[in-house]
Amino acid sequence: MILRTTMTSESKTVEKTSKTSVLKQALARSWRRHWQLYLLILPPIAYFIIFKYVPMVNAVLAFKDYNVIKGIWGSPWAGTKYFELLFQNPAFVTLIKNTLYISFYSLIVGFPIPILLALALNEIKNIRFKKTVQMVTYAPYFISTVVMVSIIMLFLSPRLGIVNTIAGALGFESVNFLGEPGLFRSIYVFSDVWQGMGYSAVIYLAALAGVDPSLYEAAKVDGANRIQKILNVDLPGLLPAAVIILILSVGNIMAVGFEKIYLLQNPLNLSASEIISTYVYKIGLLNANYSFATAVGLFNSVINLILLLIVNEVAKRLSNTSLW
Repeated sequence: MILRTTMTSESKTVEKTSKTSVLKQALARSWRRHWQLYLLILPPIAYFIIFKYVPMVNAVLAFKDYNVIKGIWGSPWAGTKYFELLFQNPAFVTLIKNTLYISFYSLIVGFPIPILLALALNEIKNIRFKKTVQMVTYAPYFISTVVMVSIIMLFLSPRLGIVNTIAGALGFESVNFLGEPGLFRSIYVFSDVWQGMGYSAVIYLAALAGVDPSLYEAAKVDGANRIQKILNVDLPGLLPAAVIILILSVGNIMAVGFEKIYLLQNPLNLSASEIISTYVYKIGLLNANYSFATAVGLFNSVINLILLLIVNEVAKRLSNTSLW
């Protein structure tokens, strides 16, 4: 019995060794054949390791009373003190509500518009007009956030803005758009959609370019009109790309763009514009409360991760398309 057990363990060891050697040989062959491709992916891998994964170690700051002299690892442990302060903070509910409101508003408005734009561009037969529309809708994506905010402020200025100038000429009263909390979210969302819809539509146009032309021919033979062709050929072709983008968008639902909101903020619209990322900046950098700011940021990241996992699983069950 002992001899049989020994022989079995030896055979398993030999099998593992042979598998390891086969794997090494396969990797060596793959490297010799595709070494250029491996070199191409090294910079992105290095970027994510250095700037994404290594900094995650310092998230331990959320559980410490940070002392500049002692450093992160020398500072005393605080446990969940800063998370308790966050949940007991009177502003916590407002921060979550504003962040979710703006995020879902952006998702509901911003997700379908690039799809509609891509479908419309795909139906245009005049190539010159099609390229012109693509250029006009794509160009705003290259405008920097600071310039975009300056444009919004100039257009919506209560005294000299073109919107209020036209409204005054039509007999309407001047409106301080950026001073109205109820208007702030719409201004942010629709300016964001205008800036990014052309760029997002490129992804869907690429997906439409990959649709089998024989499907269009079959639809034409069956007598399908344009609407039926879009519903039965174009939309199914867009579905995998749309699902992936939707998953990624929901995974970033709590990560609303900091720069634009912070630059559009003023004391009058703060009740609607104060979100988690701007709060972290003010508490962490302006007030130098690094531990509390790290706790808020860590909480935000965990919520994003949970949402990403949930939406990915739901998408996998409903459409058989997912990130993994």
